[in-house]
Amino acid sequence: MPQHFSLLSSEIIYVLEYLLFSIEISLPIAIVIMLGVWFKRLGWINEAFTQAGSSLVFKVTLPCLLFINIIQTDASLASGGPIIGFAAAMSLGWFMVLSLITYWVTKHRDERGVFVQGSFRGNMGILGLAYCLSAFGQEASALASLYLAGITLVYNILAVITLNRWAYQPGDSSNIQSTALNLIKNPLIIAIFIAFAWRSSGVSVPNFVISSGEYLAQLTLPLALLCIGASLSWSGFVSSGRVTLIATSFKLVLIPYSSVLIGYYFGFRGLELGVMYLMMATPTAAASYMMVRAMGGNANMAASIIAFSTVISLITTSIGLVGMKALNWI
Repeated sequence: MPQHFSLLSSEIIYVLEYLLFSIEISLPIAIVIMLGVWFKRLGWINEAFTQAGSSLVFKVTLPCLLFINIIQTDASLASGGPIIGFAAAMSLGWFMVLSLITYWVTKHRDERGVFVQGSFRGNMGILGLAYCLSAFGQEASALASLYLAGITLVYNILAVITLNRWAYQPGDSSNIQSTALNLIKNPLIIAIFIAFAWRSSGVSVPNFVISSGEYLAQLTLPLALLCIGASLSWSGFVSSGRVTLIATSFKLVLIPYSSVLIGYYFGFRGLELGVMYLMMATPTAAASYMMVRAMGGNANMAASIIAFSTVISLITTSIGLVGMKALNWI
């Protein structure tokens, strides 16, 4: 009896420790979002600032963040190929499912692409990397960075496709051409290709380029979160509450949990399975709001999904990780 009690106590302590870590990572994000709400009410942030800030994040600071992460990764893409390929296949599969059920989720055209993107696109570059390093230490750094680069490319291609699909009226013959053009012009995709091309060339990146890129990259999260907060409104959440709840359920529970179960069946274990889960279980990415705003979708709904999923992820991510640990899957 004492031994069972001791084991139970250690599991409870583990849960509490990871929950505390989750709060330490996610609570500052929630605070900055709320500061954005407050600053908007005080008049320190206006609509012009939100538009300009969103554009700056999407076109400059987030591409710099991706470029720096890829350039500074020591390992080769091939070393993480199996788990990255599996995660890409799962993302594509869920994307197709979401694209079908979006007709049932909402009748509003400008909400359909927002729902699909908000349901699969996670905050890997900030929360995902932080979770992986905390759970597995520096051992996870290379794999997590490669995963970030590979899946970010997949996410952005799928996001442009779905947002562009609903940006046009039915029957518009320029839809396919416009989607292809938006993919080619997407700053995030351009940054990823430039980074991989530079890595392949073998030419070292000058220190001043790295330093300048890091300065800009550090602007990404605070500026994005302030813009999200400034765009939030209770009326906007109420009007899109059902869609927000469904998108959050897919993002935090259905997609990551099902991917872990299928991944385990296909033989993934330990670090690979853990990194994939933590990356998939992250709340909806702040970058999704920037892309929705840039492409004419329902930005208020996008902001609601990001804010709500960030809060709920404190619970869902901890439950999943503790469960995998208890089953000795990681």
